[in-house]
Parts: sequence; C-alpha cells; structure tokens
Amino acid sequence: DNPANRELVEQLIARHTEMRLLTAVNGQLGIALARTAQPEVIVMDINLPDISGVDALKILRADPATAHIPVIALSANAMPRDIEKGMQAGFFRYVTKPIKLDEFMDALNVALAFARVNQRQ
Repeated sequence: DNPANRELVEQLIARHTEMRLLTAVNGQLGIALARTAQPEVIVMDINLPDISGVDALKILRADPATAHIPVIALSANAMPRDIEKGMQAGFFRYVTKPIKLDEFMDALNVALAFARVNQRQ
C-alpha cells in the first residue's frame, strides 16, 4: 500500500535469487498481474488504494485461473480479531507490520512449499 513497504519486500525477496518478484501498485492491477503471470504465491496488503485486500482475494478465489494461488495478507491491522477475520476470509497466512524478517520469510517459504506440492497434484 505504500512505497516503503514495497521496497522492504523487494529487498527481502532480492536476497533469494531463486525468487522473482512482480509488483502492482493497487488491487486491480495485482489481480490482472496474477491472472497473466500465474505466480506461485501472492503477498497482498489488506489496505490497497483502490479495493480492499479482502475484496481482491474474493476476486482471485472466484477465478479458476487464480483460485489455487496461496495469498499472504500483509497488514498493519494486528489485533487478534483482525488476524482472525483475515484467516476466515481465506488468506493462507496473515503477516503484520512492521514486517519481521523471520515471520515474513517463514510465511513465504511455507506458501511456496504448499504451492509446489499442489502443482504436482
């Protein structure tokens, strides 16, 4: 949802040469990018400038082309109720800001492993 957080995620991913990061500046562009690029995992902010991350997730889940992609929520909304609502909405994991390196990379690695196992099935 803002350039500083995007830059931090870009720096974290850049450390892993086996990963390639594609970014979108809003939900609609992210949905379009997911449909065309078919990423293994999506990291999505809950508070996007155009639509909510929850609404974007609903769109992705309703589309057979993107329904299988694990989506990690990234949000400053860190109250237990917020996290529970995010998980009930269908996010694979819910990571809170400020981003903690170990927590973020763990969520990403688990999502990637899940995606790769499900690709084989």
